[in-house]
Amino acid sequence: MKISRENINQAFASFKGKRVLILGDVMIDAYLRGKVDRISPEAPVPVVSLFKRENMLGGAANVALNVKALGGEPVLCSVIGNDLRGDEFLKLLEQDDISAQGILLSNDRITTTKFRIIGNNFQMLRVDEEVDHDLSAIDAAELLKAVTHLLKNTQIDVVVFQDYNKGVLTSGIISEVIEIAGHGNVPVVVDPKKKNFDAYKKVELFKPNLKELREGLKTEIDPSDVNSLRKGCNMFRRQSGVSSIMVTLSERGVYLNREVMGELQEVLIPAHVRHISDVSGAGDTVISVASLCVASKLGDFLMVSLANLAGGLVCEKVGVVPVDREKFYKEAMLLLVNE
Repeated sequence: MKISRENINQAFASFKGKRVLILGDVMIDAYLRGKVDRISPEAPVPVVSLFKRENMLGGAANVALNVKALGGEPVLCSVIGNDLRGDEFLKLLEQDDISAQGILLSNDRITTTKFRIIGNNFQMLRVDEEVDHDLSAIDAAELLKAVTHLLKNTQIDVVVFQDYNKGVLTSGIISEVIEIAGHGNVPVVVDPKKKNFDAYKKVELFKPNLKELREGLKTEIDPSDVNSLRKGCNMFRRQSGVSSIMVTLSERGVYLNREVMGELQEVLIPAHVRHISDVSGAGDTVISVASLCVASKLGDFLMVSLANLAGGLVCEKVGVVPVDREKFYKEAMLLLVNE
């Protein structure tokens, strides 16, 4: 299929102002950056001479950053700890001009923080400070109340479930929000994890990576074999009732599977050659682009092409970073246009 310059321009223009409700696990991505030039005398480990500390929004909040970077309006909903890290998270939201309207504070949780130690521009170690138990009944009810209010009283163009298995997305919240969104004809897209893999029923777009799809179906899938991908995706679509499934395949690109009027439609886009520095956050970028494409009612081929390109772009950076809209646009014009 052909993509024209007009297609790209229309896609980027359509992203502007789209309101994306993002529901899921948020966190702080904390970076300790330094130089390594010696080994510790205490143990055979490198010594990082620290020269910079940096905190950034992570998890579902990184999806919000990506949506904002692309011109959309993120509406972020989650639960964080009523703690010092929670205060820092709220300050980061304010710095990035993202509303905290849908963020609830809980005395039953701590704010998830992932500490990444970067030495000589390479990630050397990660330390996670978190809890992953499900929300308490009180917290779950409050979160559902907040999301319901937003869906019923504001214009929402698409809902994104961003699941990191940290407990914010319970099966009850998932089913309730899908039902409410359905009543308002708001499409739902999902970036799943193993725990709730089977909880997302009849959504518009389901985006696992290959590992998640294998674990969710409990079957082996060969990414080099389209028949194997097709069989696995067909099986999941029929079990869950989802409209389409888009699987990220790392260096093999992205595969989309959908049935329209009884006819199977497939898209397989190979990955672009990149200098990969860090794959952290690539899935956040892919689901962000896909959600804006769904909200804008773009075609499957264009959606997969754009999402695949954006996911690869952020892998060239060390750490979790949102996509650079200007660079993304230029590369889309350079690599995707084939008129």
